[in-house]
Amino acid sequence: MLEGRTLWELIERRAAETPAAEMAVDEDGRRITFAEYAADVEQAAAGLAAMGLGEDDVVSWQLPTWIESLVLVGALGRLGITQNPILPIYRKREVGFVARQAGTKLLVVPSTWKGFDFEAMAREVADEVDGLEVLVCDRTLPQGDPATLPPAPPTPDDPADLPVRWLFYTSGTTADPKGARHTDATIAAIGRGMGQRYEVVPEDRGAMVFPFTHIGGITWLLTGLMFGSASIMVEAFDPSTTIGVLAAEGVTLAGAGTPFHMAYLAAQRANPDTPLFPNVRALPGGGAPKPKGLHDDVKAEMGGVGILSGYGLTEAPILTLVAVGDPDQKKSDTEGRPMPGVDLRIVTLDGRIAGPNEEGEIRAKAPQLMKGYLDAALDADAFDEDGYFRTGDLGERDEDGYVTITGRLKDIIIRKGENISAKEVEDLLFTHPKVADVAVIGLPDAASGERACAVVVPNDAGDPLTQDEMRAHLTGEGLMIQKVPEQLEIVDVLPRNPTGKVVKHELRAAYRD
Repeated sequence: MLEGRTLWELIERRAAETPAAEMAVDEDGRRITFAEYAADVEQAAAGLAAMGLGEDDVVSWQLPTWIESLVLVGALGRLGITQNPILPIYRKREVGFVARQAGTKLLVVPSTWKGFDFEAMAREVADEVDGLEVLVCDRTLPQGDPATLPPAPPTPDDPADLPVRWLFYTSGTTADPKGARHTDATIAAIGRGMGQRYEVVPEDRGAMVFPFTHIGGITWLLTGLMFGSASIMVEAFDPSTTIGVLAAEGVTLAGAGTPFHMAYLAAQRANPDTPLFPNVRALPGGGAPKPKGLHDDVKAEMGGVGILSGYGLTEAPILTLVAVGDPDQKKSDTEGRPMPGVDLRIVTLDGRIAGPNEEGEIRAKAPQLMKGYLDAALDADAFDEDGYFRTGDLGERDEDGYVTITGRLKDIIIRKGENISAKEVEDLLFTHPKVADVAVIGLPDAASGERACAVVVPNDAGDPLTQDEMRAHLTGEGLMIQKVPEQLEIVDVLPRNPTGKVVKHELRAAYRD
């Protein structure tokens, strides 16, 4: 494993160590080695410098998962520019908010992508944000002579002293997005720990099937640079095409979360006699909870060690992660143990430090923890009196240190004074043979305060789950009758963000009286 104090330092070292090794391939078969990547980075950096960009400027970019996106990230790192990757789901309101708050100097977008006119949106934003310029990138970047580049910014010896170079915004599904401030060191801590838990080797080929602009995409870049592995890149996940690309390219780490894993398993079951991914050794996961039994099914039917999932947030990515050598029961039922250097504390709702198998809010100190929000006013509520980041997620830790996520503080439904965990009900409904996908939400109710509503995607649209079947199943699984949802809605698909998390506020808006 290679180390580097900065992204650029790591790029240089990897290019020198394994210059001819493949770094990435896209769905069109375009390939790039580590040496080619370093050279392209310097040419793009020179081109950006010629535009007047330099250290401490902020560049926001909203590009698809392209090889050119990899190059742009490296080029911005070479110049010491603070970069702000923006998820492709964001539109004018969110992009404008982010650009204004971050003090963005340059916004990089494709002209159009997936039927949306990003250029038009970007220019509308630029008209409203002082000093903002727009650069349209359709698989092209500014080019220049590397000999004209200024020296790379000086690097402090202590990683704790590295400047903030990354602004990642939360999804903004319920309010204005919040900008989390990260450094090269906080991102590297994730990539390092992930590579160790997955036992990444240079021969590995990982699936990058989610937006590269997500912090998970940047993490995979760092992991590849550290461990010398390659990424298989697709612009947008489509089971009808993506699975074939991953198979043809010999994927060994088939990420990247529950919706993807379920799609892989469905494809494998459609042709059970032929291995879907013959070279697969594991299915990394995260973002969304995995249904009970999914790990066991994946391992039995697809091979490898099954699902290696973890838990984290934009503010504190991958706090816990399952390891290759962990027992199957832990892989199936938990999100692994804390990553290296992570100090995890679970605090009960009445303020006590929780004991083993006792539920409470997950709080953390960690090398991958953000340096605070861009809006510093948000920090007061984000950290407790001891400096632990308050995740807002509920969980418990067993005697062996493995963490199970049990819900969210805001996902607790309080019905007639009874606390109902949405996740507890979801986990049980996932075991019903008629349920393909499910989300449980709380809705305002004049009589009970809140009522529980189960939103279900059926396995067979012609034979959906009924209220009576749901009640019988849940009570038969031992759920107290007071926690059984009073309302059942059948839908074709659940709204999810690019990481696979259900966008519950959309469901609440749809089914609120």
